[in-house]
Amino acid sequence: MTTEKITFTGHAGTPLAARLDLPQGPHLGTALFAHCFTCSKDIPAARRIAGRLAAIGIAVLRFDFTGLGHSDGEFENTTFSSNVDDLVLAAQYLAGRGMAPGMLIGHSLGGAAVLKAANQISSIKAVVTLGAPFDPEHVTHNFQNAISDICKDGIADVCLGGRPFKIGRAFIDDISKSELTKAIHAMKAALLVMHAPLDNTVSIENAADIFKAAKHPKSFVTLDQADHLITKAADAEYAAGVIVMWANRYLGLTPPAPPIGAPEGVVRVREADPDGYLQDISSGPTHHALADEPLAYGGTNQGMSPYGFVSSGLGACTSMTIRMYARRKKWPLESVRVDVTHNKVHAQDAEAGKAVQKIDQFNREIFLTGDLDDAQRKRLLEIADKCPVHKTLEHSSRIETKLGK
Repeated sequence: MTTEKITFTGHAGTPLAARLDLPQGPHLGTALFAHCFTCSKDIPAARRIAGRLAAIGIAVLRFDFTGLGHSDGEFENTTFSSNVDDLVLAAQYLAGRGMAPGMLIGHSLGGAAVLKAANQISSIKAVVTLGAPFDPEHVTHNFQNAISDICKDGIADVCLGGRPFKIGRAFIDDISKSELTKAIHAMKAALLVMHAPLDNTVSIENAADIFKAAKHPKSFVTLDQADHLITKAADAEYAAGVIVMWANRYLGLTPPAPPIGAPEGVVRVREADPDGYLQDISSGPTHHALADEPLAYGGTNQGMSPYGFVSSGLGACTSMTIRMYARRKKWPLESVRVDVTHNKVHAQDAEAGKAVQKIDQFNREIFLTGDLDDAQRKRLLEIADKCPVHKTLEHSSRIETKLGK
């Protein structure tokens, strides 16, 4: 993923700081991310979701709302409506670069903002909310004790997340009048609502109200044990994975033709956690997996090991090859199961008389169910060795490596 630092003009005429996360391969679509109340574009959940989307070809613009993060302007002069305006201006900026966004993603109050903004951005086909409130005024519970001072003095200092902020009366007045029911009901984009049942900041009932107000197509996915800010890497990774799979259905991502000499396309492996070994693997816009190392080897065990992928390739290819042959012969094969284990063994254990060295040994056990006679079972076992991956592993392969630019 390549990240470009940019600025664009916000609703107050001041520059807003943004990051445009670009795919390293073909650009298939664009998403716009809105962060939570008083947060910034660089929260871990936003970075992980943007990284996953970029891995499948979707560029992501995430920016700091006016007066937050690295953006200019005064936060005390902003409102919920001005956040919506900033989102629309961000979309216009992207459209000006020929990258009109097809998807909006909003976290917490940012989720409420994308629901409000969706109908004002004609290119939007899909909307995702993460822990969003159904009533934007819900955010005032974060500074309930200061509301009387804000209304009396026009502005007051509040502490949110351990940081000082000034909240103006315009924010209170605006958010008290903001309601989402009509906007959600009129939305022409597909909607994905994601929420954690144990969210102590925005209760799960908000997700139910958003879902109820929306027309189809709409989906709801629980974030299980996640906290409101989705701070755990595994929770953010899960949310990102769901968004990727869901978005492809509505954005109509069309990958370019595979390069010459690579009929299956490019498999792209990207480091997902520089502090560990987690790898983000994508094969085109629709197939995704995680690779990792076990806990005992310093990994986080969020995905199969590299040898696990090799073993799964052997097992899958074996099963497919057997099924293909039995189908052609019209044999009564009901199901196939292939168990594969991998280990390093001494070469002399496998081939007597050769020098002592470690080689890879894959043990494959095949289970066939169906009304097959002994001759058919024997033949299918022979056919297993015709599996292309088996042949690749059995014979030496050539790997050519070059340094990418």
